[in-house]
Amino acid sequence: MYMQIDGKVPKMGDKTSPVSVILVSSGSRGNKLLFRYPFQQIPENQSSQTIKLRSPYALNMAGDTMENPDRDSREQNPLTDEQWVARFSDVILATILATKSDMCGKKFELKIDNVWFVGHPTLLQHAHGIQVSKTDPSPKREMPTMILFSVVFALRANADPSVISCMHNLSRRIAIALQHEERRCQYLTREAKLMLAIQDEVTTVADGEPQSPFHHILPKCKLARDLKEAYDSLCTTGVVRLHINNWLEVSFCLPHKIHCVRCNHIPPEAIERSLKAIRPYHALLLLDDEKSLLSELPLDCSPALVRVIKSCSAIKNLQQLAQDVDLALLQVFQLAAHLVYWGKAILIYPLCENNVYMLSPDANISLYSPLEEQFAQQFPGHDLPSMLAKFSLPVSLSEFKNPLALPVQEAQLIQMVIWMLQHRLLVQLHTYVCLLAPPAEEKLPLAARVGGRNLSTPSALSFGSPTSSDDMTLTSPSMDNSSTELVPGGDTPLNARITESLLASLSKRERLAILNVPAAQNAEDLCMFARLLLYFRGCHHLEEIMYNENMRRSQLMTLFDKFHSVLVVTSHEDPIISLFQSPLS
Repeated sequence: MYMQIDGKVPKMGDKTSPVSVILVSSGSRGNKLLFRYPFQQIPENQSSQTIKLRSPYALNMAGDTMENPDRDSREQNPLTDEQWVARFSDVILATILATKSDMCGKKFELKIDNVWFVGHPTLLQHAHGIQVSKTDPSPKREMPTMILFSVVFALRANADPSVISCMHNLSRRIAIALQHEERRCQYLTREAKLMLAIQDEVTTVADGEPQSPFHHILPKCKLARDLKEAYDSLCTTGVVRLHINNWLEVSFCLPHKIHCVRCNHIPPEAIERSLKAIRPYHALLLLDDEKSLLSELPLDCSPALVRVIKSCSAIKNLQQLAQDVDLALLQVFQLAAHLVYWGKAILIYPLCENNVYMLSPDANISLYSPLEEQFAQQFPGHDLPSMLAKFSLPVSLSEFKNPLALPVQEAQLIQMVIWMLQHRLLVQLHTYVCLLAPPAEEKLPLAARVGGRNLSTPSALSFGSPTSSDDMTLTSPSMDNSSTELVPGGDTPLNARITESLLASLSKRERLAILNVPAAQNAEDLCMFARLLLYFRGCHHLEEIMYNENMRRSQLMTLFDKFHSVLVVTSHEDPIISLFQSPLS
């Protein structure tokens, strides 16, 4: 259900945090507001004087000038975000938020001026309304005192639609838990009676000024404390963990709060697209240490999730991880996506000697930043600015190879790179290839270079995942995304027909440019080039090609060198990974 009452929307603060949480009910005693938080109220005289809007066309008595009709109402109304909700009385909120029975089980949205209310009205279905007393075994039919209830979150009117959707999801989860406990032990009925009893008792305080009864409800009512905890968590960490009636757990995370890089929020839609693009050659990098992460898991969590957390490593791809924990690859994808969505891990490419890293453009390079102190405590004898200076230009990990270095120094380098990746200080650059055939009348371009580097494979380094090095390749479980397989031995009639068929998809200018390359005279090289044509559009990085086609890095680099006149090699971030490393522009 959606309703809107037009009003001018002021500029407000954090659009991801709720303004208030409200619990309303409807039953035999009418519509009741059981609890609201925050529960500060505006005095009657202040509310009427402050909230009363002056006509935008009224004359200013001081200067006898016309006021700007487009002037923000927030300038005329010095109210905080909470006061915009506090100005609504309990009776008004109970009337507008307690819906009819036919609206239960649906999304409820109501926009009034500067406030957007969202909830999930839920119908309480008592078991045929029959209760049996212990003293009198004969069944008695009693009408339930509460018919429906709703946990409503008040948001700012300029809140993003994705935030509204998330708040409705949380409201629905809490409602389901409360409905379950009501059927099991009438938990909601007991809590509602306690709230209403306290409201009836509390009238005034010692100085005679009216005081909200919710201040007295909070320490006496478990449900009220749960709603306050949910509100506080949404405004701070974005992670909500409730135990309704100390029995049912309600877990929820607001991705807008969790996935925040350099004070920039990552849209949930972008996160979902990234999680759908997880590949077996990716790795899972935990953002917290294993011990603290395991301590946060619920007691009834999946044993498979515990095994994944204990076995994942920055130098181990997801395919290896699935083999080590003896799980299906698809299940590992799902568990990895779960950890990433909850902000406990990010996706990276496994650390190996060929990885190229550079300093993130959004990294905090201040000499006195909190990260610098953390880095010094984690790695005594090293300072963060000096380490970041080594990545001011793109550099591969193989360039840090020192034959005289001790194994412990090499291991420490890996840990420092991992630490910088965890804190979003480094970004990884991948190699992409584009087919670019020059006009026939122009000379073919020289070999493409990446940042002045030769395309030859860097010398091997002992650390890193063995399957990510040049001597080993990943075995793809499926070749559905790859091109047509060629028969071993390039000079065969079948390979010639397949190559001709693949080249036929190109334009005439592109075919002529490729065939004029000296390496095209070699049938085997031409077959391999034609086989990889679909990757030469700048959308697939080198590591993805290696995985899909079961090829070594050296094979690809050699092929790029041979056809350098029609290929442009570039280097940039992987959009799937960079989403969690640097904010969106």
